[in-house]
Amino acid sequence: MRVKFKPMLAGVALALMSVGPFQAANAAPTVIKVSHQFPGGTLDEGDFRDRLVRHFAAEVEKRTNGEVKFEIYPGSSLMKTKAQFSAMQRGSLDMTIYPLAYEGGRIPEVNITLMPAMITSYEQGQRWKNAPIGKALSKTLEDNGVKIITWVWQAGGIASKSPIVQPSDVKGVKIRGAGKTMDLMLKAAGGSITNIPSNEVYNALQTGVLDAGVTSSTSIISFRLEEVSDYLTSARKNTFWYMFEPLLMAKSTFDRLTPAQQKIVMDVGASLEKFGIDEAKKDDTKVAEIYEKAGKKVLDMDDTNFAKFRALSKQSAWKEFADQVKDGQHWIDMAEAVK
Repeated sequence: MRVKFKPMLAGVALALMSVGPFQAANAAPTVIKVSHQFPGGTLDEGDFRDRLVRHFAAEVEKRTNGEVKFEIYPGSSLMKTKAQFSAMQRGSLDMTIYPLAYEGGRIPEVNITLMPAMITSYEQGQRWKNAPIGKALSKTLEDNGVKIITWVWQAGGIASKSPIVQPSDVKGVKIRGAGKTMDLMLKAAGGSITNIPSNEVYNALQTGVLDAGVTSSTSIISFRLEEVSDYLTSARKNTFWYMFEPLLMAKSTFDRLTPAQQKIVMDVGASLEKFGIDEAKKDDTKVAEIYEKAGKKVLDMDDTNFAKFRALSKQSAWKEFADQVKDGQHWIDMAEAVK
């Protein structure tokens, strides 16, 4: 028996045909979850690392016409600080802006990103990106399931209860260095090492667990360390502390994006690198002003004392890295080749 194609059914068929393209164009967006340890703010105010994340999210969402959206969790509100990297490896976190040396225990090669007195300027650090060392670092991270999106370097200073400008000042001081290589140098200077994330330094200084904390100028500002320390060794002139703190994405998340979306992510990430340098430099100056306004003492490290720290670092941190990390001397050679 012939079945008649009734007008109502025809209407339903036409409706379904018309819905298909509409649904494709209005499919649920890809939602990227970003977690980091720094205080939250806005696009224009607050810790520049949080602002960098927010600028990245806004621009990617704009360029993808809302196909990719972001949920941002500052202040380690989604997960603990040092859980973030492994969460990206497992695919349970999409992105973070993260001090890479925190992973030096599991990925020894990344300890070179906080090698004391190796990097002497933001510009030198940024030149790593396109040099052999940058390519080796990127490959190492991708082999570990994580992709660098934005290269961010930060200079750091010392928030302390006694003046520290040369290695002899570290003797007997309970100090935080933020990574294995930094700790090796500070231990060689006679310091007693406590290794904690930067968002825990305030309480440690307040309770006497620490006498001094070495961290980025931005973290000293954001975590209000002038309230619990009497001295600042500024990064304005010289500092042995430059940390690589990139914006990272889980490779599994990146691979799920379309080629067009991947290009947008990488383009936007690269476009924010100048912002990172400019804002970090501003904070190197701003933190000294904050300490001075609070009536605290601001110190600058001269060339002679920097050279002392560099020599000590080569004898301790650099040597151990060369001896104990696979191809460690080659990594150091690649780093030193970037002037």
